[in-house]
Amino acid sequence: KRKVVGGGGAGYDNVDLKACEGKGGVAMNTTGQNANAVAELVFGRMLVSARNNFDGTSGFEISGRSIAFYGFGAVAKAVHKIAVGFGMKTFAYDPFIPADAIKAAGAEPVDSVEGLFKHQYVSLHVPLTDKTKDSINKDLLSLMPKNGALINTARMEVVNEADMIELLKSRSDLSYLCDVGVKDLDAMKEAVGDKFGKRLVVTKKKMGAQTSEANDNCGVAAANQIVGFFEKG
Repeated sequence: KRKVVGGGGAGYDNVDLKACEGKGGVAMNTTGQNANAVAELVFGRMLVSARNNFDGTSGFEISGRSIAFYGFGAVAKAVHKIAVGFGMKTFAYDPFIPADAIKAAGAEPVDSVEGLFKHQYVSLHVPLTDKTKDSINKDLLSLMPKNGALINTARMEVVNEADMIELLKSRSDLSYLCDVGVKDLDAMKEAVGDKFGKRLVVTKKKMGAQTSEANDNCGVAAANQIVGFFEKG
């Protein structure tokens, strides 16, 4: 009988928790073990977009610009650390983390989700829930300043894709840097035209955590959790 279901990374949206509970099982994850891998990929995407996918044309520098985090858990904090090294200004909103704790960690607290979208880069670090599903919509995206970019290493469904496509069509300055897949890639490509790979930077599959170090960290953490479960309950 299966007693433990272990997942590498954060979130439980890909686990049937009711079925797990019904069979007397326990679900565990390894939050934070792949944070650095995801953070480095966030910056890789930002650099690709800022330098026009290295096509030889003039781009812009990331240093001195602002990045705002929706959710300020392990991954966001890892991105924040790199951002500080780049000389960026960092902001964060997390309904579960007090403003003073965000400030103590080095980022400037923002008092609403809407407040995040006045900054050039908005990086999503929230789980998929009924509240967050499709929550990044036209109203929020329309608040982004000139040359704004949404970075999604959270979950595909958090972004309202139809609204994202509409904004990419109507605002040629906006970018979407995504590592969690899109439902209609052809429509996204059509929205950005010859700027695919520049304004729209996507991966074929979710790969933020796909480094040898992150896989090792998650595997060891999951093994330790399982041993702890059977030894201590």
